Amino acid sequence: MKTILTTGAAICALMAGTAQAQVIQTPTADPTSAADQTGVLVFTPDFFANASPNTALDMIARLPGFQFNPGNNGTRGFAGAAGNVLIDGDRPSSKSDGLEGVLRRISADSVERIELIRGGAPGIDMQGQTVVANVVLKRTVTTERVLEANAYFYPDGYVGPVLAGQWSRREGETQTEASFSATTDRTDGTGDGFRRRYDVNGNLIQDADLVLWDRFRNIRGTGAIQRTVAGGRLRVNALLGWGTHEFEQDLLIRSGPGADSFNVEENEELDGELGVNWSRDLSPRTSLELTALQRYGQEEYVGDSAGSGNTSTFTADATAGESIARGVLRFRPNDRWAYETGGEVAYNFLDSDTAYSENGVPVPLGNASVKVEELRGEVFGQATWRPSDRWTIEAGLRVEVSEISQSGDTDLSKSFVYPKPRLQATFTPAPGHQFRLRVEREVGQLDFGDFVASADIDIGQVEAGNPDLEPHKAWEIEAVYERRFWDKGVFDVTYQHAEVEDVIDIIPLVGGFEGVGNIGDGTSDFFQLRLTLPTDRLGVPGGRLIARGSWSWTEVTDPLTGEPRRFQGNQYFGCGVDFNQDLAGGRWSWGLQHGCNVDRGTSFRIREVREGYSEPFVTLWGQWKPDDRTTVRLDLGNATDRQNGYDRDIYTGPRDVSPVAYREVRRTKMSPWLFVQVRRTF
Repeated sequence: MKTILTTGAAICALMAGTAQAQVIQTPTADPTSAADQTGVLVFTPDFFANASPNTALDMIARLPGFQFNPGNNGTRGFAGAAGNVLIDGDRPSSKSDGLEGVLRRISADSVERIELIRGGAPGIDMQGQTVVANVVLKRTVTTERVLEANAYFYPDGYVGPVLAGQWSRREGETQTEASFSATTDRTDGTGDGFRRRYDVNGNLIQDADLVLWDRFRNIRGTGAIQRTVAGGRLRVNALLGWGTHEFEQDLLIRSGPGADSFNVEENEELDGELGVNWSRDLSPRTSLELTALQRYGQEEYVGDSAGSGNTSTFTADATAGESIARGVLRFRPNDRWAYETGGEVAYNFLDSDTAYSENGVPVPLGNASVKVEELRGEVFGQATWRPSDRWTIEAGLRVEVSEISQSGDTDLSKSFVYPKPRLQATFTPAPGHQFRLRVEREVGQLDFGDFVASADIDIGQVEAGNPDLEPHKAWEIEAVYERRFWDKGVFDVTYQHAEVEDVIDIIPLVGGFEGVGNIGDGTSDFFQLRLTLPTDRLGVPGGRLIARGSWSWTEVTDPLTGEPRRFQGNQYFGCGVDFNQDLAGGRWSWGLQHGCNVDRGTSFRIREVREGYSEPFVTLWGQWKPDDRTTVRLDLGNATDRQNGYDRDIYTGPRDVSPVAYREVRRTKMSPWLFVQVRRTF
């Protein structure tokens, strides 16, 4: 890995070539037009022709040096959930229907071009990202029908079918879309392994077999219509989904003290969403965008554990919802300046009722039955200035005001006001070279689930809810250098530093339980090297090697021991290698993916320290396109039959004052699987 990165860096430093993608020089009032700003790269369908992509997502995956971020639909509010891809200059007005699914439903034939916007540009809503891809659709009439019949095949004979279909019609601003998917399959929660316990001297004191089984089923349907209304573009989208997940664990003692145990968990979810987005140009240089969104979901969970004649049961019923209204006004007085202002208001709630019992006797939990509500408002403004063809400067300020209240087992209300300034500068000294610097005040979001009691029934661990939480805050600085070479090659270096306040971790709570809480301030540093290397000049036509290596350093004071340590679950090292090759103009393609690191971070709890373990995940794939409308793809996943698990040091009491009782090592294997996909466009 080190050799790959070092070689790539040397190549990039010596190359004087520029990117094949066109660099647009002249800004216009329309951010989706073909004429654009310095540093904006435009990729037309010809650029992707050798890969013969099926969807816009396939094209996004082939953008040199672009790392797709689908966003986080678990983030409350609309702005914070954004990914780094726009469609016709706007982000999708849906949260539950992820960005990846939206792009998968857009055929490659419908894409006129993709604009890669690095570091900001006047008239472009960067969604808080440093790099954004804008998918511009054709205005011609297109009607598409796609059907996928897929399945996962496992060595023990189990087959997990996946059926999906979609229909769409586009005619300029008029669009109609519908899709469905249905799946029944299993995860890496199915497999065999062992759990072994050792004393403090490393002697085996218990050996047990693990037999894991799980199944999930889900059905999802989406629909969207877009029409011209009141001189603007109105888009309405809806989603309805249902899913279940069942999990079983058998623990069979082979040697040493202890008794066999059996765990069963069942989870059922129902969720829906309705979104409305309306945008209109008020003048040649002014535009208005309004968005409204409503989400609703229900979840039921039951976990039972039995062993040594004892039983325990944990149940949870939760209802959650989100209502959002957002407005954005954009003004671009000239080709050098652009302004944006607006506001957002959101109401969120989680109504959760949990219960825990041992041998049929209820055990009181902290914050077992709670309704959490949040009313949040945010106003924002930003300005983008391009003083010269080489510089772009973006400055903005968001002010968030929120009130989080709890009722039920705890009656408590807290109010927060957080200003969040941001400054970003982009410098392009020469074709193929770019520097980006960002300074930003970031504020995290509290997870409503942390206010409520929870359990890991498979290891017998119960957490109480904590009503006294504050979001973490951080001043973050990021510097990026990017070098483009060999038409499709990219090498970039990223460094980030953050001063973090109110780090969220695990703390002791009343009643002998533990839960999520704030433990003080800390620091975080991150360094990453990435290389996208086209292999045509190395004698491998149509090939592309992508390599990544990252290092992370974090430090916070442990709330029990008072000693410095890493953040909860922080990984020191991460890496990945991806190679793919297109043959015969994209009729044949193959590739491999290798997640080469095994570091999964360390978790620090009150009575244990847990180190995650996961061997590299390797995937081999091949694809054949017998004609323009048919794709057959095979994926061999988990090709090396990797092991997953963790190592636990269990203490006799709080780990700051108690000795280690024993060490527990847990390992399981899922087995490889073969995914067969047949995709047909009609």
